[in-house]
Amino acid sequence: MLKFIGIIGTNSKESTNRTLLQFIQKHFADKATIELVEIDNIPLFNKPAKMRVPKAITELADKIEAADGVIIATPEYDHAIPAALQSALAWLSYGIFPMVNKPVMIVGASHGTLGSSRAQLQLRQILDAPELKAAVMPSSEFLLGRSLEAFDEKGNLKDKAIVKKLDALFDDFRLFVKLNEKMAASRELLRKEAENFDWENL
Repeated sequence: MLKFIGIIGTNSKESTNRTLLQFIQKHFADKATIELVEIDNIPLFNKPAKMRVPKAITELADKIEAADGVIIATPEYDHAIPAALQSALAWLSYGIFPMVNKPVMIVGASHGTLGSSRAQLQLRQILDAPELKAAVMPSSEFLLGRSLEAFDEKGNLKDKAIVKKLDALFDDFRLFVKLNEKMAASRELLRKEAENFDWENL
C-alpha cells in the first residue's frame, strides 16, 4: 500500500484544510496510508549559520523521504499561501532536499467560493523552485469553496459530486506516483542541481 504524508499547511487550530485532510485520510484508508503532519511547531525560517535545521524540520524531512508522495492542503491568505507553510518549505530547501522529485498533490479549502485557487497556483511555483523541485501532479486542482458548510458533523464531505471529483483526482495521483517511480533517469541529476544551487552566487 502506498504511504503518503499529508501536510496541513497552516498553524491555525480551526482550519477546514485540516478537516479536509482528515477526510482524505479516512476516505482513502483502503488505498493508501496517510500520516497527517502539523507545521505549528516549526519556527519561522531565519537562515541560521552553518545550515542548522531545527529538529522539527529534520523529522518532517525524514518522513517525506520515506513516503511515496505528499499531499499539501493550503488555505489562502491575501491571495497567497500562509506564512507558516512558506516558512516550512524554506526550511525544507535549506541544505536538505526531501522534496526533490517527490510526487505532490495540492488541495485547498477556503471559506469563500474560490477554494484557495490563487494560493494553489503560488504553491506550484514555489515547489518548482531549484532547491525544492517537487514533482507536482499536473492539470489537477481540488478547490473546496464555502468550506465551513462543506462537512457534516462527522467531518465527511456532504456534496457527492465533490467527493466524486476527489476520488478521481486521488486515483490519478496514485497513478502519477507509480509513473514517477519509473521516470528515475533525471532524479539524481535534479538532486545534484538542488544541492549545488546557490542564489547568492548567480
